[in-house]
Amino acid sequence: MLHPYQIFDTYLTDPVLPIANGAGVALVDTDGNEYIDAVGGMWCTNIGLGRDEMAQAIAVQARDLAYSNPFTDMTNVASVRLAERLAELAPGNLNRVFFTCGGSTANDAALRLIQYYWGVRGQPQRRHILSRADSYHGTTIATISLGGKAADRVPEFNYLTDDFHHLSSPNAYRYANGRNDQQFADDLVDELIAKVDSLGGPEHIAALFAEPVMGAGGVIPPPADYLQRIWRYCRDNEILFVADEVVTAFGRLGEWFASESLFGITPDIITCAKGLTSGYLPLGAASFSDEIFDVISEQGHGRYFAVGYTYSGHPVSCTAALKNIEIIEREGILDHVKAVGPYFMEQLETLADLPMVGDVRGSHLMGCVEFVADRDTKRNYPDEVGVGKRVSNEADKLGLIVRPIDNLNVMSPPLVISHAEVDAIVARLREAILAARAQLEAEGL
Repeated sequence: MLHPYQIFDTYLTDPVLPIANGAGVALVDTDGNEYIDAVGGMWCTNIGLGRDEMAQAIAVQARDLAYSNPFTDMTNVASVRLAERLAELAPGNLNRVFFTCGGSTANDAALRLIQYYWGVRGQPQRRHILSRADSYHGTTIATISLGGKAADRVPEFNYLTDDFHHLSSPNAYRYANGRNDQQFADDLVDELIAKVDSLGGPEHIAALFAEPVMGAGGVIPPPADYLQRIWRYCRDNEILFVADEVVTAFGRLGEWFASESLFGITPDIITCAKGLTSGYLPLGAASFSDEIFDVISEQGHGRYFAVGYTYSGHPVSCTAALKNIEIIEREGILDHVKAVGPYFMEQLETLADLPMVGDVRGSHLMGCVEFVADRDTKRNYPDEVGVGKRVSNEADKLGLIVRPIDNLNVMSPPLVISHAEVDAIVARLREAILAARAQLEAEGL
């Protein structure tokens, strides 16, 4: 099995962790060892693992209708009901839904929807797409090119460069350089305006993609009013604004969708996946506005939207999403996140007293600890040291799973996590950091 993001230097020597089962926030390996999954699978096991009613709903739907053709003139009841439910939950008039297989394909479909929209409107010169450094939007050839994570740009691959343009990262810890939050936001907005002008003005810009809180790029909350201002600039200049909520939607920040509720923006398109089914089955979606739909349907005569997947609107996946939404609503999980999320961040911040912890950041149940060799200068450990992986390896030994990304440990625990489990995460992570630090000191690093 070739794993996603396989590191070939270590795959024959470093053991993999074989998971046998899981329940709630816990995973159990094939030797019976139990772990707190502080990563929530891959930002996705929102309602927790091992839910009997989820398994039952999936089983019933698989017996009744395991699959039906989603193309053109056929549908299934579960996908229609889920589309209606997403339209109810999404902000503004994002009442139209295109179903995909996950987050990458949701963003890929959004890109093609944007191209189609401007083509139908007779403005094909609007081909430039804006994103940010440190962003992550998926791993298709289009979405990996759209993303701005330097670590994803490996020399063996070719990337699309003509139409994708990256603005600066909003990571204040790394790039504010003495500016306060508002000054940093001001400069980022000015950079956007200058970039648009350099590309020929707004009439050449198709869309801007932005995660409300960046995920895989390092859990980066936006500074001050930056996010609202770039959305407002896009709205005023007819640039489509896409909120990539693949991570942040369905409760990760205590809301169904974070864009409007937390940041006061109403995007033209919202993409989602992960928490949509809490990881029980693969599913993604791109919700888009009535205005976009009206253009492509009313002005699209003689054309067709040539985008589709065999598993678009898969009835079993859509049933899992409907049951997931029902559970989140019935159990008041959004309110639980609003209570436990701030506690999670407060407890993580207690790690800031450790010498190798440079920054602790995040929001609600998205957290990140950044490790540095020198706190005063923010100097990183060399890449070959693998400091994030060293800490996560020590955490594994203590029954804690965190996600290493370069010099970071990223966490996104299931939304049902308790205050006591938060305490256990932070205590074990502290011990893991101290153990890794001792290793580094012993090696003269």
